[in-house]
Amino acid sequence: MEQPRIRRILLGRIADAHGIRGEVLIHSYAEVPEDIGAYGPLQDAAGARTFEIESTRASPKGVVARLKGVGDRTAAEALKGTQLYVERDHLPDAGEDAYYHTDLTGLAAVDVGGATIGTIVAVQNFGAGDLLEIRLADTDRTEFVPFTEATVPSVDLDTGRVMVVLPPTTDDEEG
Repeated sequence: MEQPRIRRILLGRIADAHGIRGEVLIHSYAEVPEDIGAYGPLQDAAGARTFEIESTRASPKGVVARLKGVGDRTAAEALKGTQLYVERDHLPDAGEDAYYHTDLTGLAAVDVGGATIGTIVAVQNFGAGDLLEIRLADTDRTEFVPFTEATVPSVDLDTGRVMVVLPPTTDDEEG
């Protein structure tokens, strides 16, 4: 029997040591940056290390945090660059018509008639809004589709399907 995939969300990155008593400076991606520890223990990218945040405070450069078991600057410096993840189940629901990127990744992209277009492999944002990156069925090619109501009229997490209305192509484009 296949093990269920544990989905994790990147909540921040340890940017540097702060002071001499083992605090770290975290670049937090949480909606309220100081709440980075409110969702339970954090893990490194490999899931090998767990970090408990004992206290946080805001600073102009990010969130200054005290981590359980990190008591001096040397230990804090060793964590520089560590990405901090939390299991998806520890986060609140995203809300109506809002999604965590990890919830969309892996969903089937289908057209209005229900035919498979491909699979969502990533959600990207290059500065002009979110784009769904879809690996087209039976190919290694991917296409970007704007994640708007016009091109993605429905998302059904329960069935694992996203309806996609592909933009029209011109005569000199393939597909």
